[in-house]
Amino acid sequence: MRARNSIALAIFVAVTVTLVGGLAAAQAPSLIIGLLLPGPKNDAGYNQTFYDAVLEVQENIPNVKVIVAEWVSDADAESTMEAMIQQGAKLILPCGFAFQYPALAVADRHPDVKFMHPGGWESTHNFINFFATTQLHFYLMGVAAGMMTETDRIGFIAGMPLGYMYGNANGFHLGARAVNPDVQTHLLMTFAWYDPTKEVAAVQALLDAGCDVISYHLDSPAAVIQAVEAGGAYTIGFMSAGAQEYAPTGWITGLLLSWGGYFTENAQAVIDGTWKGFRWDRRGLAEGMLEIAPFGDAVPDRVRQFVRAVAEGYKAGLIDTFIGPIADQNGVIRIPEGELWGNDRMGDWDFLLEGMVGEAQ
Repeated sequence: MRARNSIALAIFVAVTVTLVGGLAAAQAPSLIIGLLLPGPKNDAGYNQTFYDAVLEVQENIPNVKVIVAEWVSDADAESTMEAMIQQGAKLILPCGFAFQYPALAVADRHPDVKFMHPGGWESTHNFINFFATTQLHFYLMGVAAGMMTETDRIGFIAGMPLGYMYGNANGFHLGARAVNPDVQTHLLMTFAWYDPTKEVAAVQALLDAGCDVISYHLDSPAAVIQAVEAGGAYTIGFMSAGAQEYAPTGWITGLLLSWGGYFTENAQAVIDGTWKGFRWDRRGLAEGMLEIAPFGDAVPDRVRQFVRAVAEGYKAGLIDTFIGPIADQNGVIRIPEGELWGNDRMGDWDFLLEGMVGEAQ
């Protein structure tokens, strides 16, 4: 009897250990991702695009854990990444423009951890850069703006004076002029990625100048869009689909950053051991890294259909945004006839185009 009970107890213990061990293994993260954001994860702009993307990774790949740090300052970036790595992170997403070199320093100390930085230019065996080809595709937003404006004056509010930002504004202007040659594009700079006071003042200045369609390149669009809406003008969004909620009547459309598929692809590669460094990834509409936002109720069908048709032209590789001859504000040809500026030149913009009002600084 005792022998039988001992055997039963041994079987129970063995089965219990197996079940508990299997449950622990099943619950162990397949990958821990560290996400650093310079602002809040729900800003309806830049930061939210990355937060939404890591949530999509968790939906696509079982047992992925994400550590999120919001409002990370440049000075705290390195220590924040080190803390994430101590918690087991093997993929770090330092999603602030100024985080590039702090992340490179941490990457050098942790060769077994992978790093993916948006919008920069450095790369190593465990550090890559990525971004969407927004400069090439902002042309689409310009097409929508050029068709919707009634004053032939449209506005663009920019945070910092970077080549990539000027490329967005220039692409926006070219698209508008393609459908409305009389359009003027007014560019104003806030010299900050996030400063609601300056952003609202910029909106008012553009409204006073007669602009009735306004777009932007800023981290959080809430202040801009609400001010545009209050002024009775139209908004064209950028980055996050969450921006549309701030423009219930004046929303036209937007150019959305869609990182979910790309992040999933790279996260799976880290898990599989196939992830490769020394990359500078740039993708657009055709590759799914950019999307056209839903149109607002005020947008006529003819505008929707035309913008969608142009988008299909981009996907098919039939349209080149920056092909010469293209002149600057002074009428000087800066891109000669037949010359094409592609992704490799998007950081080189230091001038605005003919028909634009503002100053490249």
